[in-house]
Amino acid sequence: MKGESLRKKAAQQREHQKSTSEVEIVADPGLRKLIEEYDVGARDRIQKEYVAIGPCQPRGHNFPRKKMGKDNRCFREVWFKDRDWLEYSVSKDAAFCFWCYLFRPSNIGFGGDDVFTRSGFINWKKTIEKFNEHVGGVGSAHNEARIQFEGFKNQRQSVEYSFSSGKHELEVAYRKCLTSILKVIRFLLLQGLPFRGHDESSTSSNRGNFLELLKWYSSECPEVAVVVGMNAPGNNQMIAPKIQKQLVNACAVETTNAILADLGDRWFTLLLDEAHDCSVKEQMTVVIRYVNKHGEVIERFMAVVHVATTTAACLKEAIDSLFAKYGLSVARLRSQGYDGASNMSGEFNGLKSLIMKENPYALYVHCFAHQLQLVVVVVAQANQYVCDFMWIVGSIVNTSASSCKRADKLRQLEHDRKVKLLERGEISSGRGLNQETSLARPGDTRWGSHHSTLCRIEQMWPSVIEVLQNLIDDGDRSSKGLSRTLVERMERYEFVFILLLMKRILAITNHLSTVLQEKDQNIVNAMRLINNVKCKLQKLRDSGWDILLKDVKKFCNTHSIEIINMTDNINSRSRLKRDGKNVIDIILQEMDSRFSETTTDLLIYMSCLDPRNSFSRFDLQKLVRLAHFYEDDFSWNERMLVEQELETYIDDVRSDERFEGISDLGALAKKMIETMKNRVFPLVYRMIELALLLPVATATVERVFSTMNIVKIDLRNRIGDEWMNDSLIVYIENDVFNTVDNEPILQRFQNMESRRMQLSRIR
Repeated sequence: MKGESLRKKAAQQREHQKSTSEVEIVADPGLRKLIEEYDVGARDRIQKEYVAIGPCQPRGHNFPRKKMGKDNRCFREVWFKDRDWLEYSVSKDAAFCFWCYLFRPSNIGFGGDDVFTRSGFINWKKTIEKFNEHVGGVGSAHNEARIQFEGFKNQRQSVEYSFSSGKHELEVAYRKCLTSILKVIRFLLLQGLPFRGHDESSTSSNRGNFLELLKWYSSECPEVAVVVGMNAPGNNQMIAPKIQKQLVNACAVETTNAILADLGDRWFTLLLDEAHDCSVKEQMTVVIRYVNKHGEVIERFMAVVHVATTTAACLKEAIDSLFAKYGLSVARLRSQGYDGASNMSGEFNGLKSLIMKENPYALYVHCFAHQLQLVVVVVAQANQYVCDFMWIVGSIVNTSASSCKRADKLRQLEHDRKVKLLERGEISSGRGLNQETSLARPGDTRWGSHHSTLCRIEQMWPSVIEVLQNLIDDGDRSSKGLSRTLVERMERYEFVFILLLMKRILAITNHLSTVLQEKDQNIVNAMRLINNVKCKLQKLRDSGWDILLKDVKKFCNTHSIEIINMTDNINSRSRLKRDGKNVIDIILQEMDSRFSETTTDLLIYMSCLDPRNSFSRFDLQKLVRLAHFYEDDFSWNERMLVEQELETYIDDVRSDERFEGISDLGALAKKMIETMKNRVFPLVYRMIELALLLPVATATVERVFSTMNIVKIDLRNRIGDEWMNDSLIVYIENDVFNTVDNEPILQRFQNMESRRMQLSRIR
């Protein structure tokens, strides 16, 4: 009992230590507690975590100007160069010393240098002079702190290492052991698999994926077997759950650092949404979109953050904290992409408004795919015939495939029917053709699934009818009545008419939805696609009825459904056409209403960059106005020169055969990089980059939520937020993670805390 009590107490202390660390580690130096205010026992841990994070140097931030004497002065980003100790507080607009904050000798009193550790330095008039004065001579307090910092970071000079360092062979064995464990962790992360087992004791037959895979790896590789498990150097097995989490965190941090290095100081777009996970915790997903050095549009997952509430203020606070952690600045934002919820898109207190108050150039774009989905939802609700039809379709799926027995019967009937058709030569066989299928259940939030359901009902019509007839003959009283009603409705001409009409309409909108969700989709191409869909729908409304009625008649003849005589029954004919046209009219009206962004001046200006048909939409004056719109990104001199550069640019690309056949703005950006015309026409390329930054859809964010349901499942519902975030970063951005070498991961892991054994850095 006493041992159990001690273990519980130790576990509570570790949990308290972890939660305390998460709260106390603050990126902004102006918001931190002083190091001497921490308990003596906690200072070493706090110092290690701050050393691992590094100084707060928000590059690309829009530093505010203040009146100092006759001039307006501000902090300058160039001061960070060659000053690893320098920090900047966004909240206080002040400079701090990272080294002195952590390691200023306690026996040296605070004087004028107190400003660099407590209140913050804010006098930008004689900054360099004050910086040099703070650094001082060899024996200054700052240099004493520097020595302490370097000694702390380089554990080879620490007292602990002096006692733990052994022979070179021991370090080589330790490196092999750690590398082998890292390889196992890499595999599990890339597959999204859990690490822990239900029973990890030595007598267990299944100790979990991590231990079992490490055991298999060592059994297959003799050189691994001699350095892991009981053969590990100094019995330092490095298999504890804490070690696993630290290595995973190192993998995630290095992956994120690779993304940030690719981003550099470029502009970027913020994509964001929130949803709850399987443990009913609200999670906010953050994705950034940017144009890399090759002219490619990139969307990268940055983090999933647990938020207490989904209010705009709470989300904004979480974003500010995340930006401070990664050294990002709101000033570099050029667009925002969310759904249409009020907490996101509210004109006064929504998240987009809070961000635009800080940066008016962070333009908001409502997710196009979400808007298209809302268009189809409105159609299903506004037209009574379509509304009834969708209810019947849902009832058909639920009734004919609601039990295993009915679903098996439906599959068997469809299989037998296809065999007969193959024997008669009416259908052909081949790879991917006529596969076993069943009715797809339509989803309320995924209207592409409705198109799939309608296609399968049309394809499996005889089998569905037979299953429903069997229920009429052999089912209970409730299922008999519903099945009889469904069969009667299905065998009406009006049902077949709406089935084929909605199938055509949803095929058009579903294709648009799929294309809009591509990662590298751009706003100019999206505008063109939306206009094309409108033209297709208008063509269907004006001249598509004869073909539609012909298909309806053919379907009815094939399945012995009574056909309405359109010549004799004028009322039925006019009503069906009127209802069909009404459905299309509602869609067109909703698309005009919801996609109003496509008519804004900014997007009209950007559409002039479209390279299709030899830059036929090029308009000099509109593009000049585009440069004036982004006045912070184009200086006064550049705005004066942009017209001349545009004239030269259009003549050059139209006469260059390498630009022939380019039909997409993204392809144009890549071609300009390949031909180095981005250096010849930097202002034009800047406009193209700004156009590519505008988001089209938040599909990447939605994909993160889908992935979250793979990593955090019901059996892993107690997974911590940090552990889940680290796992998701590696799993989702696996292409980036695969480019990260083992060495930086091992070094980051080694520097997280003092280790029993040390690891030399491979140069």
